[in-house]
Amino acid sequence: MTIGEEFIRSSRRELSTSLKKIESAVARLPEEEVWRRANETENSVGNLLLHLSGNVRQWILSGVGGQEDHRDRDSEFARRDAIPADELLEKLSATIDEADAVIAALTDEQLLDTRSIQGYEVTVLRAVYHVVEHFGGHTGQILWAVKNRTGQDLGFYANLAGRGKAQGGEP
Repeated sequence: MTIGEEFIRSSRRELSTSLKKIESAVARLPEEEVWRRANETENSVGNLLLHLSGNVRQWILSGVGGQEDHRDRDSEFARRDAIPADELLEKLSATIDEADAVIAALTDEQLLDTRSIQGYEVTVLRAVYHVVEHFGGHTGQILWAVKNRTGQDLGFYANLAGRGKAQGGEP
C-alpha cells in the first residue's frame, strides 16, 4: 500500500465514522433541540449539519470532483426556520456518500494536483485533509451539544472504560 492509498483509506474511514457518530447523537436529541441556540452567536445543531453538507459539497464534490459550486455559506448559519433532523441527516449522508466516491477514485498522482477552492490554492490532498479535519471539529461540537442538552453519555468510548485501550479493531 502506498502512502496515498493509506491517506485515502483513512480519510474515507474518518468521514464515515464521524457521520455515524453524528447520526447516533442527533437521534437522541429531541426535535425542538435541533435548532435551539443558547444565544445568537452560537450555532444550532441544525446549522452545523447544513454547514457540514455545504463544506463537503464545496471542497470535495465541487473543488476536487469538478461539480458546479452553488454554495451559499452564509445561509447555512443564518437559517432559523427548522428543517426536520431526519432530512438534515439524509442530506448529509448523501453528501458524504458522494464525497466518498470522489475520494475513493483518487490516485496518488491526483493527490498532488492543485485546485482553487474557496479562494485558496490547495493540493487535492490538502482539500481532503481540510474536509476530514473540519468535519471532525464540527462533529465534536455536535456531540458536545447533544451531551449538554440530553445529559447522556453517548457511549462511543465505552469499550475503553477501565482498560485504557481499544480491544481489537482499529481506533
